[in-house]
Amino acid sequence: MRPRHPRRRCLGAVAASLVVLCAGQTLSALPATASVKAPASRSAVTAAEDHAARAIAGSLTDSAWRARVRTAALTSDEVKVTALARQAGGTLQSTLTAADRRIATAKGLGTEVGPLLRLRLGDASMRTALAAGATPWVAAATQDENATTVTAYDSRGRAHTLDARRAPAHPVYVVDIDSSTALAAGLNVLTEELSRYGVHSAAPAAEQTPAEHPRRLAATGGFWTTRITAVELSDDEEPWIKGDAEIYTLVTGFGQDGKVRVDPVDMPYLDNDGTVYRPNQILVNWSSYKYDLADAVMMEEDGSTNYHDLAQAIATALLTITDQGTYIPLVNAVLDAIPDDWWTDDPDYVDSWYTLARSDNGTRYGARGNGWMTVQPYYVSEF
Repeated sequence: MRPRHPRRRCLGAVAASLVVLCAGQTLSALPATASVKAPASRSAVTAAEDHAARAIAGSLTDSAWRARVRTAALTSDEVKVTALARQAGGTLQSTLTAADRRIATAKGLGTEVGPLLRLRLGDASMRTALAAGATPWVAAATQDENATTVTAYDSRGRAHTLDARRAPAHPVYVVDIDSSTALAAGLNVLTEELSRYGVHSAAPAAEQTPAEHPRRLAATGGFWTTRITAVELSDDEEPWIKGDAEIYTLVTGFGQDGKVRVDPVDMPYLDNDGTVYRPNQILVNWSSYKYDLADAVMMEEDGSTNYHDLAQAIATALLTITDQGTYIPLVNAVLDAIPDDWWTDDPDYVDSWYTLARSDNGTRYGARGNGWMTVQPYYVSEF
């Protein structure tokens, strides 16, 4: 099964949710030119992937190199193609290295993130033809679930238009991004940028453990959390070429100081829709929050997110109100105020869980009907 089937929607829900939380909070000043350019970063990533796909396709005229790539594609779900290109000779490695740099820049990541380009076989049905020696075409992954056609390139540089909904008989290599690595680096950038703008945020974690909170444990002897014992996302039909996506959740609420906080939680185990996962993962650390209520907005990263721009967009959406001494639930009042083209095919809104309570014990369904979580109170004790 191909991982990370997403449910497309704008990220406006995040901004909408945060607006009501933060009306009244004083934020660090945003740049005067605070309008963000998500479509530009998206097109830059797409262009870099397409350029890489053309270059890889052209390199397959070399039979020895073609055999190396074929072996790698048949023995691995994802091939680190930039590293593999060192064996190709010529200009392929420098071309892919340059594409990696452009992608990292477009996503607001530093060069320390390393190569992000990956190559995979488009569909399992293509394995027989590839193993038999057919020279594959190469295409860049699309992040658009509504795509009807896909462009693939052959070793002579010719373009072939393919049906996005039906995998072709001819084998196709798909050039994609290592979204797991990109998300991990991106959430760190998001946390740093939100903090710079005055929005409190804990370091992102795939799973929080007592060892990660020694000061709180030392001070209190332990703390209450909400733990996910089971979670499932809905099934969805999508293009065979669509790139992988990584799921994460933004937990939002008022911190102990009465100011809004946004805590990202990575959920790398959510590989497939329609599958029940039992992670026993901590979702909310209640020692960080003033009230026994918080909200969770589940998102998906699928390739072209610029995390500097994302942080700026969230911070821009935080209006200024003061904590009135009672919890303010999240609403989507400003969803329609966010320009649609800002969010199209960028970080995607999966679902929302409003007013999660520390005492919640049972199954909670997402507001959009795209998933459910079973949660329980869990006390993390000091060793």
